[in-house]
Amino acid sequence: MSHHTSPSATAPPPSDAGPAATSSGAGHPRVREPVVFVVLAVLSVVGAVIGADLVAKLGISANTSVVGALLAMLIGRIPLAGLRSMRSVHRQNLAQSAISAATFASANALLTSIAVPYVFGREDLVWPMLAGSFVGLLIDTWVLYRSFGSRLLPADAAWPPGQAAAETIKAGDRGGKRALVLGAGTLVGLGGTLFSLPLSAAGVAFLGNVWALLMFGVGLGLREFSPDLFHTDLGAGYVPHGVMVGAGVVALGQAVVLLVRRRSERQPATATPAGHDETASYTVDEKALRRSLVRGYALFVAGAVLLAVLGGLIGDMSPLGLLGWVLFAAFAALVHELIVGLAAMQSGWFPSFAVTLIFLVLGLLIGIPSVPLALLVGYVSATGPAFADMGYDLKAGWLLRREHRPWDPYEREGRREQFRAALIGFAAALVVVAVLWQSYFRQGLIPPVAKVYADTVKNGLGEPGVLRTLLLWAIPGAAIQLIGGTKRQMGVMLATGLLILTPNACWMVLAALAVRVGYRKWRGPAADEELNLVGAGLIAGSSLGDSAQIIKAS
Repeated sequence: MSHHTSPSATAPPPSDAGPAATSSGAGHPRVREPVVFVVLAVLSVVGAVIGADLVAKLGISANTSVVGALLAMLIGRIPLAGLRSMRSVHRQNLAQSAISAATFASANALLTSIAVPYVFGREDLVWPMLAGSFVGLLIDTWVLYRSFGSRLLPADAAWPPGQAAAETIKAGDRGGKRALVLGAGTLVGLGGTLFSLPLSAAGVAFLGNVWALLMFGVGLGLREFSPDLFHTDLGAGYVPHGVMVGAGVVALGQAVVLLVRRRSERQPATATPAGHDETASYTVDEKALRRSLVRGYALFVAGAVLLAVLGGLIGDMSPLGLLGWVLFAAFAALVHELIVGLAAMQSGWFPSFAVTLIFLVLGLLIGIPSVPLALLVGYVSATGPAFADMGYDLKAGWLLRREHRPWDPYEREGRREQFRAALIGFAAALVVVAVLWQSYFRQGLIPPVAKVYADTVKNGLGEPGVLRTLLLWAIPGAAIQLIGGTKRQMGVMLATGLLILTPNACWMVLAALAVRVGYRKWRGPAADEELNLVGAGLIAGSSLGDSAQIIKAS
């Protein structure tokens, strides 16, 4: 079995979990329940507005899943008979899934992607881009839904924001010492946002893979301090992108090796030998994973064809050029979501901007015309963030459902309902972005990353030797990724750190890792649960602080 995180993330449920842990017969709460549907729809609109407003006015995005969970808890405690059903942790999980899906969809997928052709000077392509990016968003999330629980994207990996959401929901349900520790961590994390301290980075370090986060911290430090240490900025000149290219190619190769593994080397997807924790078993075997990724690529091809038709590319490109554009766009979308997903799985950060920029640079190098390239960048940028976000949400659901018996059918039913909750969030995001984009853009409120994409498409690479830089720095990225293997994703995490310039984040990560190692030596295995609660609280507090930025943006 896999060992991606601290033992507390994968340990069997306690043997004395009681009747609640062995309940059977009752199915998982459904999205179509009237009260649940109304709550999800309202929260989705709130999340979509928060996401669009923050990314347009401040250039940031917030993980609102904790906000959704807290609001669902409050709704469940309103003294009305119809609302008491929201006290269920599983309905709260559906609520946090819907609001976080809406937030990431509106901010990172839809508004950012349609801003690319707008800044490029082709307002007539905004509506075709919105249709194409929404289709890409749906495919993106479907692939994650069908792949979560595989050896490539295991449920028992870190997915730190998902752990934070689950711990928040459980603490609200059970109270006691857990609630006090989580609440204290949340207050500290919230206070950190007031002083611009990235305490979520420390929270992640308490939850994720130690080796992966060590490389992440090293990358953050090199990015921040390389001008003083080496008299050169490692964040400039496509150096981090080169490291990501090398690490990404190896990560892709590692995924391919995993997918073609012989059946004799695989365990049954739901094998649960005596005494074994069935919740730690893989629910998606390599055959099912391979089928999902192949179908995902085919769907991305179909989405690219739709975008080409709506965007008028058929009349502007040769048949051979159009075929190459469609196949390249689908490949870029699939690889982008996988690399972003692997980074998010280990660290809670997803380098969507950087990986999209890599494919933008590759598009320039192979000579894709500017308008098709702008549409390709918008299409690719729409994938990835929602992929990572659904991984967080399914991780939260997995942690909340793992004590239920029988587990496997309940887990699969819960994932299906979470996917449906996300679809409600996406629908709300589409409506909000369709209504608000003209108001934002005509005020000059453009997501900053969209400006970078559009300016790069307009002006080209701007400097010679870009390909040589990418290939040169790809070598250490590939070597580190190869050494770390699929479980640690060390090369991808080093590149992710190099691509992020957040003051003091490296110290937060490295100091928290040192505390984690030292505390575990002192306390033993009991330290993991305590640190998980503290880490979850720090992430929850930072998420609340980020969401509260909408007040500043108003």
